[in-house]
Amino acid sequence: MNGKHIRVKKPPHSGLRFYNYKQYSSVVLLALADSTYKFIIVDIGAYRSTADARISGASRMGDRLQANQLARPEPRQLPGSAGPPSLFVIVADEGFALTPHDIKPLPRRDMDDSRHIFNYRLTRARRYVECAFAILTNKGRVFLSSIQMSPDNVTLVIQACVILHNFVRIHDAPSDPGEGQNLTATSVGYDHSHYRRPGTAGMAVWERYADYFSSPEGPLPWQMDVVCGRH
Repeated sequence: MNGKHIRVKKPPHSGLRFYNYKQYSSVVLLALADSTYKFIIVDIGAYRSTADARISGASRMGDRLQANQLARPEPRQLPGSAGPPSLFVIVADEGFALTPHDIKPLPRRDMDDSRHIFNYRLTRARRYVECAFAILTNKGRVFLSSIQMSPDNVTLVIQACVILHNFVRIHDAPSDPGEGQNLTATSVGYDHSHYRRPGTAGMAVWERYADYFSSPEGPLPWQMDVVCGRH
């Protein structure tokens, strides 16, 4: 999951409402992508310098995730592991909170090998949403410059481009039946009072994945080479 600022023409009399920390006017496309670069869920409509984590926590997607109303897969044993079933989690970047639903890289201070490996594995996984944004931008050339429309029409354009992106991905790349086709594309209103701080339960999920990545059952053959290169 990650957010992408879509450059837009600043509406008249809107003040600083659409002005972001990158010094241009934008709306945010918050997206959850799968491993075939398809968008599973998107929220469109946040603006300005709002952080991605705050957007997620105050969005309909965040509310539904917290209420366990998203069609997430049931917990499942990690490949090769004899341990208890593990939660499916959303991989996010450092700007998000660590929760039982969202997992992010750990701070780079006091890093041991297991933490290096964990961050490396999450960085590999996060590339899928970044690549999905890049494919969307290259296919939808409207994103290469400021969109000269009203905010409502901008939202409709983004929704259409996201759905067309998924259509192309589904028909161009073979995938499992039904995978990634359950797209929700919504324009949302954000109530920032709903932002949730992380709890200790997120650390338990992190420890489960960190232990697995460093165990005999869950490593990548070259991950220790990457860790050794950082020392």
